[in-house]
Amino acid sequence: MGIPALAIGLKTLFLSLCCVMIATLVYTISVDGLPFRGDLLTPWMTALLIDFYINVVPLAAWTYYKEQNPIIAILWIILLICFGSVTTCAYIFIQLLKLSPQESANDPMYHLLLRHENKGGLLQKKNSSPVVAVRIGFSLLGCLMLGTLIYTILTDGSPFRKELYTPWIVATLIDFYINVTALSVWILYKESNWIIGFLWITLLICFGSISTSAYIVAQLLQLTSQDPLYLVLLNKNNRAENRYERT
Repeated sequence: MGIPALAIGLKTLFLSLCCVMIATLVYTISVDGLPFRGDLLTPWMTALLIDFYINVVPLAAWTYYKEQNPIIAILWIILLICFGSVTTCAYIFIQLLKLSPQESANDPMYHLLLRHENKGGLLQKKNSSPVVAVRIGFSLLGCLMLGTLIYTILTDGSPFRKELYTPWIVATLIDFYINVTALSVWILYKESNWIIGFLWITLLICFGSISTSAYIVAQLLQLTSQDPLYLVLLNKNNRAENRYERT
C-alpha cells in the first residue's frame, strides 16, 4: 500500500469500525436493555472490563498528549471511558482529517501520532523524564491483569463456555477488539519486521492488556531516562531522524 493510500485506508478503517460499534450498541440495547444492571457483572464480565480499561490507558495517555488544551483532552478521555471504541475511532478519524495533504502523503502515521510542535526540529534531552515511572506503571497494570485472569479462572473456571456469552459480553468483546485494532495499527507502524509485528498482535488478541502492557514496557526500555516520553510513539526510523540537545 502506498503512503497516500495508507491515509485513506486508515480513515476508512476507523470510520467503518466506529459505525460497527455504534450499530452493535444500538442492537444490544434493543435486545438486552441498558448495561447498568448488577446481574451483568459476572466474574468474567468484571475481568473483561478490567482488561478493557487497561487498554484504554495508553489511548487516553496519547489523547492527553495530543490535545494542547487540557480541558478538551479531559473531555475526550471522559468520552473514551464512557463510550469506548466509538470515541477511539472518532478521535483517530478526526485527527486524520486534520492532516494536511502533504502530511497525508508523507508518513501519515508519524504526523498522526505526534503533536505539531514535536514534529521535526531539535529535540531536547532533559535531566529527568517520566520514562522510568511509566515503565513501572505499565508493568503494574500488566501484573494486575495477569492476577485478575488467574483469579477469575480459579474461581469461575474457563471463559470458553457458551453460557457466558450474553449480548453485553459480546458487545464488550467487540468494543475491546476494536481498541485492539487501533493498538495493532500502532504496533505495525512501530515494527520494521512484519513477522514480529504480527506475533505481538497475536499475543494482543490472545492475552489482551497483558500483552499491551508488555509491549509498551518493551518499547520504553529502548528509551533512556532522559528521553522525551513521546518518543515511545515513534518507530526506529523516525526516532533516528531526530537530533538531541542536552539541557
